[in-house]
This record gives sequence, structure tokens and C-alpha cells, in this order.
Amino acid sequence: MGMKATVLNVSIDNVTMAEALDKLEQFIVTKTPHVVATANAEMVMLAQKDSELAEILAKADLIVPDGAGVVWAARYQGYTMVERVAGYDLAQNLLAQAAVKGYRVFLFGSQPDIVEKAKMVAMKRYPGLCIVGTRHGFFTAEDETTIIREIAELKPDILLAALGVPKQEKWLAKNLTKLNVPVCMGVGGTLDVMAGAVKRAPLWMQRTSLEWLFRLLCQPQRAIRMLALPKFALKVMLRKKD
Repeated sequence: MGMKATVLNVSIDNVTMAEALDKLEQFIVTKTPHVVATANAEMVMLAQKDSELAEILAKADLIVPDGAGVVWAARYQGYTMVERVAGYDLAQNLLAQAAVKGYRVFLFGSQPDIVEKAKMVAMKRYPGLCIVGTRHGFFTAEDETTIIREIAELKPDILLAALGVPKQEKWLAKNLTKLNVPVCMGVGGTLDVMAGAVKRAPLWMQRTSLEWLFRLLCQPQRAIRMLALPKFALKVMLRKKD
């Protein structure tokens, strides 16, 4: 397990994909609840203004470097960040592991048809996978008690929450002890990609850190969110001079 790298006051675990998976398995074996976050530039930038998110990330049990921007920033500051651990890929590897080891999974978030489609895809892709339940991500404060009780009663080992950043991190952190799930992981748009509602960049673009460009071309409405990247880079570069 590598050391942590600090990017704009957010501490990120310097782990490879294999190390991250090992860590998640350890969490499952201990049967105690843990919060897992996948940090990209957007999340790090949000944490600058959102003290509640910053506090949750400071206490998280594992934060993987999800995003070329974060890996670049860590390296730019002199950390030896081994590799990018994309949240989508980590979730897929975890599901594959769950199918082999018999871990119980709950999928929470996105739209009703998407979460169902993601479940079908996962079960086809990972034969033997045990998905104990699903719940879409549209709920009011009144529904929360029921949702938490439902998840807790099904006793999953893994809860993948796709409610978007920072809602998913806040929701998991707030309800962590009640949920009592060993691996509580915010997965953003992972279910949408699995269901085929959103395409992932071709492999060569992922490898050359151009995934952001692909996303921008596919969904021009992301332009505003994408502006976080140059702002993030600038902030990192100015911070280094201090």
C-alpha cells in the first residue's frame, strides 16, 4: 500500500487497482462499515468550497485516484502516483470478485429503468453474482428511513450508490452506521454506463487521458462541469509555488 498523496487538501490513497481491491476485500472480511470515494478533479474542486464534503473525504476509509487530473496533480507535486484507478473499473472488478466470492451486492441510485438494466447487465457479465436488491435514486426525506431499513435488512457486503457527487458521499457518511454495509462506495454514473445509457470513451482515449474530451463531445452540456479541470490545474500549479 503506497503513501497518501495530498491534492488541494484532499488526501488520496496512492493505490493500484489490485491494492484497492485487496483493501475492499479486507473491509468485507471485517464486517464493519466503510466509506469509499473515487476522487476526480471535480470532487477535489467541490471539496474546496464544501466543508461537509471535505470532512467526509478526510474520514473516508479509501479514496482512489479516479481521474487523469488527480493523477497528474499528484505527480506534478512530486508524489509517485502509480496509476489511475477509475471508479467504473473498480466497481466492475469488485462485482467480478463478488461473483466469485459470493459477496452480496445492493445497487442504489439512478433512474428505475437504468438501475434494473444495470442489474441485468451485471448478472449476465458476472455469472453467479448475488444482487440482493436495487433501489432507484429518487426519494424524499420521508423515504429515507424505509430505504435504509430495506438495505440493512438485506445485509449486503457491498452498496454501490449512484446519486452523484457529493450527494452520494454525504448520504453514505450520514447513514453509515445504520446501513452497516462493509463497502459503501459512491459510483456516480457507473450504473448509467453499465446500462448503456452513457457511453464510455474508447480505450485509446482513456489511456491517453482524453476521456474528458470524449465526454464533452458526447454531452456538450457537460462544458460547465468540464471548466473545473483547467481551474483545478491552475489551482494546483499556483499552490505549488507557495
